[in-house]
Amino acid sequence: MVVYFTSAEGHTIYMGKDKFENEDLIHYGFLEDIWFHVDDLSSAHVYLRLPLGQTTLDDVSATCLEECAQLVKDNSIEGRKKKSVSVCYTRWRNLNKTASMEVGQVGFKHPERVRHYKVMEKNMDVVKRLNRTKQELYPDLEEERQQRELLYKSERKKQRLHLETMERKEKQEYKQEKELRSYSSLMMSREKVDSNKKVEASADLSSVKAYEEDFM
Repeated sequence: MVVYFTSAEGHTIYMGKDKFENEDLIHYGFLEDIWFHVDDLSSAHVYLRLPLGQTTLDDVSATCLEECAQLVKDNSIEGRKKKSVSVCYTRWRNLNKTASMEVGQVGFKHPERVRHYKVMEKNMDVVKRLNRTKQELYPDLEEERQQRELLYKSERKKQRLHLETMERKEKQEYKQEKELRSYSSLMMSREKVDSNKKVEASADLSSVKAYEEDFM
C-alpha cells in the first residue's frame, strides 16, 4: 500500500506504509521524484513528485519543501518527539540501493548532491492539511513506471522533431537569404554595366559634338 497526499500547490506527495514497500518505491521512482528522510533517525521515505520535466532540487518550492519536511518528521517515531530535526532530500535518481543493504535502507550515488533542511518546530496546520488529502492506494508501480517511460519517449520524440523542424527552417531561411544576396549582387552588376554604358555613350556624344564644333 502506498499513502498519497496532495500538496498545497497540487503536487503529489507519497510514502510507503512500511520499509518493505519502500523497496518498491526506491525501485520504481520517476525522474521527477524528490526523496525526503529525517537525518540520522528512522523515518518514512517521503517522495515529492514534481511536474513532468522538473527534475532538479531547485524546482522544489519553499512551500513543498516545508510540507515534505513536516510530513517526514511527523512520520518518524523519534523525530516527532523532538522540537527540531534536520531533513535530508535529494533526487530519486541519486538514491543507491545495493544487495548488501537491509530492507528499506538506501545510500547515495553522490552524497554531495544531498541537501538539508532544518525543521525548527512541528507545524500542525501543515500536517493536518496534508492528512485531509490522505489516500491509501494499491498502485501497480511497475505498470506506472512503464507508462512513464513511454511518456518520456514520446516527449523526447517531440523535442527531436521540434529541433529538426527548426533546423530545416534555419536552412531554408539561410538559402533564401543567400539567393536574395545573389540576386541583389546580380542586379547591382547589371546596374553598373548600364551605368558604364551610359557614361560611354555620353562620352561618345561629347566627342561627336566636339568634332562637329572643330569642323565648324
